[in-house]
Amino acid sequence: MWKLTSRFRPHINSNQWLIRHFSSGEATGLYGFEHLKTADGFQRFVADAIERSGELVSYISGMPSSPEIIKAMDEISNTVCCVVDSAELCRQTHPDREFVEAAHQAAIDMNDYLHQLNTNHTLYAAVRKAEQESNLLTEEASRTAHHLRMDFERGGIHLDPEKLDKVNNLTTNIFQLCSEFSQNIANYPGYVDIFPVSRIPRHLHHLLTPAFGAGLKGSKKSAHDWKQRGFHIPTDQRTLSSILQWTPDEEVRKKVYIKGNSVPHTNHSVLEKLIASRHELAQMMGCNSYADFMVETSLAKSPKVVTSFLQELSETVKPKADQEFIAIRDFKREKSGDKSAELEPWDETYYTSMMKSSVNDLDTSVVSSYFPLPQCIEGLKVLVESLFGATFHTLPMAPGESWHPDVIKMSLHHPDEGDLGYLYLDLYSRKGKYPGCASFAIKGGRKISDTEYQLPVLALVCNFSRPRDSSAVVKLNHSEVEVLFHEFGHALHSLLSRTEYQHFSGTRVALDLAEMPSNLFEYYAWDYRLLKRFARHYSTGETIPEKLVSSLQGARNMFAATDMQRQVFYALIDQKLFGEQPETSRNLSKLVAKLKREHSSWNHVEGTHWHIRFSHLLNYGAGYYSYIYAKCFASTIWQSVCEEDPLSLSTGTLLREKFFKHGGAKDPGELLEDLAGKEIISVHGECIVPATTCLLNELKL
Repeated sequence: MWKLTSRFRPHINSNQWLIRHFSSGEATGLYGFEHLKTADGFQRFVADAIERSGELVSYISGMPSSPEIIKAMDEISNTVCCVVDSAELCRQTHPDREFVEAAHQAAIDMNDYLHQLNTNHTLYAAVRKAEQESNLLTEEASRTAHHLRMDFERGGIHLDPEKLDKVNNLTTNIFQLCSEFSQNIANYPGYVDIFPVSRIPRHLHHLLTPAFGAGLKGSKKSAHDWKQRGFHIPTDQRTLSSILQWTPDEEVRKKVYIKGNSVPHTNHSVLEKLIASRHELAQMMGCNSYADFMVETSLAKSPKVVTSFLQELSETVKPKADQEFIAIRDFKREKSGDKSAELEPWDETYYTSMMKSSVNDLDTSVVSSYFPLPQCIEGLKVLVESLFGATFHTLPMAPGESWHPDVIKMSLHHPDEGDLGYLYLDLYSRKGKYPGCASFAIKGGRKISDTEYQLPVLALVCNFSRPRDSSAVVKLNHSEVEVLFHEFGHALHSLLSRTEYQHFSGTRVALDLAEMPSNLFEYYAWDYRLLKRFARHYSTGETIPEKLVSSLQGARNMFAATDMQRQVFYALIDQKLFGEQPETSRNLSKLVAKLKREHSSWNHVEGTHWHIRFSHLLNYGAGYYSYIYAKCFASTIWQSVCEEDPLSLSTGTLLREKFFKHGGAKDPGELLEDLAGKEIISVHGECIVPATTCLLNELKL
């Protein structure tokens, strides 16, 4: 029923649920929650959340006025979400195993409690009463009542007790399978031993573990050399990407690619069980497939609309993608001296990177020298001040508030409105930490009273590598700069929203709209008008040359069709796996291989099973197409709203007033049209697809 983020009232005193933000040295708990001074505090955090929610359930049972019902329901949502969201962030980032395990158990306990709330017929009756009396509610309250009623019904409350119990068991099983899938990726990355060390570029050595192989008997070499030195290479995503991009030795790339795309084997059965459980759940809800179940509440409404959109896009980009494939193949033949060499998947990143650098005269080490991480953070500050007239201030943290010494905390402050929210930055990689980049909710915004607003609290988590020399400046390559701005877009969506209810705070929007702000803010990472204001050489202080930025922009779209083709392929797999299921079992690897042949210019490598590491199947199951929807929306908004004057207060005011401040509190189609005009979407009955013209023109497709 309640929307939980992460990639989630009666006038009874609820101050225990407000995060405390200290400027003194007074001790507190993790994220400012008093309960979380120790790992054991998660038990009390859960217990108090359940107790507080129970009080609110009792209050709602007395059937107060409709406005009070919605306020109380939203406070239940707020109470539950702050525990679940904090537990998720802790589970993914905390270096202390005891905290991680306690957070994991808290998530399980709250998930169990959510089942009780979602099957509470008294709450359901109260929400229906509020929806029926929508004339007594504000527009946002009425929308909240409608969505809560729908969420109850999507949880199966209308089913008989036996079926409802089955739905609850399926939901728990799905949660556990998703957790197992993620843990398997983290715990079993696969390894490849490569000898000698000279086969791996020196600048990658810090990512790898030394390995030793037996030397030749009778060798006259010294005892020191009797064992040949090599590397034990993990094929986690970060290391895999680095090896594929920078290693000239094709045999090394091939071995690492195959291993990295064939583990963890245990996820074959986990994924099959997940697909089966989701399908059974959807059918119990009266849907033909899990894709039907998921997409019906989105802009697209129907998997058929999604699939048609994706297939049409696939056909549009295929001719250009085929041309790009031939160009990369010919480049490989030229560089390798083998006129009959064929292009393989492990070649793509290596040769496309080389082609981008050579055609545009780019040196990645030169580019990164203009993006020291402190300056990139300064760039985020410049951006929000230019657009929104707001400033980020670094705040001291109370003892116990932070989870690692690297973490910094900032407040977003507006001169007229005061603090708008708080943002933790946890930007460096470390062992055991969430491997990607993401924006995690800790607290959603909501109106508490006519004079008090609960400010949103977020954590922006990345995994940027430190150099071996701990005193050296951390420098980002440009793709990392783009990722930083992407996640910052998510964070701003939450920080700038001013919804009455946290149920619609920030990113709690329709699935296929959630990625639009992050895609929109990627454009700023490429725009010289912003880059010249923060991108400075780490040693000389020289502003990044405009010519260098032009070269970056030239490289950006060199393989636009290939990149888009890949995204379409991913989205079609997602739709197919969670679409209508055949009567007999199917071989998922063969299905993936078939789709790749149909929708990609590249070969499928036998023995690889890329999909068993595709974690987006968990939180974006049947919704991965949202990334392409978002790219289309963002392109249209950039060209129609931002491009002419991207750093002006007038542009920022338009973005904030027409979009950001509303979160999910307004109809998403109306939000898009209000911001960028009717041409941003195409409406087919109740189904909405994005206009692709701006994106395809931008990518020269």
